[in-house]
Amino acid sequence: MNYRKKLKDKIYGGDNIVNLSDVRYLPRWIILIIDILLVFLASLVSCYIIGKLNGNKAVFYNELYMFAFIVGVNVFFMYVFRTYAGIIRHSTFIDLFKLLLATFCSTLTIGIITSVYFLWKGFELIKSDVPFLTIFFVTSFMVLSMFRLFVKEFFHILREFRRSTLKKRILVLGIGESSIAIARAVLDNHNLPYQIVGFLTQRADSHRANLLGKPIYTRAKIEHNSKEDLALDGVLILKEMMTKEEMNFWVNLFLEKDLQVFKAPTVQKLRDNDFGVSIKSLQIEDLLNRKPIVIENEEVKRRHHGKIVLITGGAGSIGSEIVRQVAQFNPEMIVILDQAETPLHEIELEMRSKYPQIKFKFVLADISNRYRIEPLFQKYQFSMVYHAAAYKHVPMIEENPHEAILVNILGSKNLSTLASKYKVNRFVMISTDKAVKPTNVMGASKRAAELFVQALQDSEGNVTKFITTRFGNVLGSNGSVIPHFKRQIENGGPVTITHPDIVRYFMTIPEACELVLHAGTMGNGGEIFVFDMGEAVKILDLAKRMIKLSGLEPDVDIKIIYTGLRPGEKLYEELLSDDATTLPTHNEKIMISKDRHMEFEEIEQFTQLIIKSALRGEKVEVVQLLKEIVPEFKSNNSVYAVLD
Repeated sequence: MNYRKKLKDKIYGGDNIVNLSDVRYLPRWIILIIDILLVFLASLVSCYIIGKLNGNKAVFYNELYMFAFIVGVNVFFMYVFRTYAGIIRHSTFIDLFKLLLATFCSTLTIGIITSVYFLWKGFELIKSDVPFLTIFFVTSFMVLSMFRLFVKEFFHILREFRRSTLKKRILVLGIGESSIAIARAVLDNHNLPYQIVGFLTQRADSHRANLLGKPIYTRAKIEHNSKEDLALDGVLILKEMMTKEEMNFWVNLFLEKDLQVFKAPTVQKLRDNDFGVSIKSLQIEDLLNRKPIVIENEEVKRRHHGKIVLITGGAGSIGSEIVRQVAQFNPEMIVILDQAETPLHEIELEMRSKYPQIKFKFVLADISNRYRIEPLFQKYQFSMVYHAAAYKHVPMIEENPHEAILVNILGSKNLSTLASKYKVNRFVMISTDKAVKPTNVMGASKRAAELFVQALQDSEGNVTKFITTRFGNVLGSNGSVIPHFKRQIENGGPVTITHPDIVRYFMTIPEACELVLHAGTMGNGGEIFVFDMGEAVKILDLAKRMIKLSGLEPDVDIKIIYTGLRPGEKLYEELLSDDATTLPTHNEKIMISKDRHMEFEEIEQFTQLIIKSALRGEKVEVVQLLKEIVPEFKSNNSVYAVLD
């Protein structure tokens, strides 16, 4: 077996060290030999006691034969009851009961055979056989069971010792009541893989004091000592108790010292039964999270309560979160449309379980098929349409530009014109920062969709308010960089980055969807809402922090390699074009971009031409027309750059 080979390699490999954890269990024949030796020992002890009681007279007629006879009978019943078959460290009451039966049957059989022999030959094989057998029964059962109990307890002690040595030695950041309560909870739960060794504070006047019998470390002690000198593995923080600036400061310090960072919930959110699960490693999303938009819940609720809402792309990252947030406002019905079967099924199971009181309609359909989606507008009087369905992966769309036209342009055209035809109150389209000065087909197709929706706002007879939202990368969305990096780190690397200087803006999925809901309530029609995304994040720095948060060292444990910019990719994204101006709104984080408009007749003519080209599969012609619709579209690192 593999474990025997490992054990042999340990013994003969040169280090002469055998880890007891490598010994899974002893072979059965070794257990049987140990049991035989213990039975022989019990026989000797019984003989000694009876001999002393009888004035040192011989107990057996022939000691050699009688010892062999007693051991042989015991071995027979050990085989019958298979007392040697179990793993000793996991012995149970059943194993002890089997020992009792085997010992009792052995003693009884020995007594019967010696009595028959005495009646037949008139000769005693065992002097004082009843006292001897009684002592032998008690002694043999006791030594056999004690052996098992000793081994079981030994491995229990060994396991507990190893568990304590494997526990991570951590500090708790802060000396406030919440920090002390979390530390006490960890100390009281011995099953957690953490050992609290002290507290950490900014204050310099607390280093002589103790909390819960643990010392208080100062920031200076962490800064001026190495991880090895401190004998620490990590630090436990309460994320909710710090500002973003404070958390970034402390996390940078901990990562510089190669300390792992763990986050714990507040005491109010803590439950005893899942406390161990509540303590998690700090994720990069925790550092990128910003203060979310404060939306007017009453206005949003009024717009959705008792209404019928259509959400396209409702099985995707953004669409599914919009579904979850809209469901909180008790609409009359939510119609969820997507062409991805399995994700649509998953969101159906989730929503029917969480909101059994709400009517849902899950539609498997392609938005480029007008004949499939128009019956939905005929049947349901939609009050709101959230259009999140789109093709979004830049390299994939660069290879298949005609498909982007059919979904991103034709699909948006179908939905928006149907919304206008059936007098939907509001239509909210979700766009992207890649639509600003696009360098790829995906961004250009979304910009063309923006132009069509904006132009439709001023078309004759329209009463629908068409609103566009534009934002950057979303944390954790399907295909985004952070889940991709996580998978690469879990697989041991390397982490691949297209360019060392590439930067991106980030926001959380709930934050992005709050923007969408807010835009749906505050827009008057024709606006493009852009979001203050804060500071751009350098992807290289992001990757390094993610590796360090995983307890690894960049370029040592996990290699970082550069693959070059992909077709259509640019170093940085923009939310506003150069010639655009912005208008403020009552929310300081949301602005209105005043971009170039097109007349409806002009964009309608262009879209008809480009859709026909896409249906014919004419890739170059499609991109050429797209560059006419969006003059600022300049291909980057792409075969279509020759068209510029």
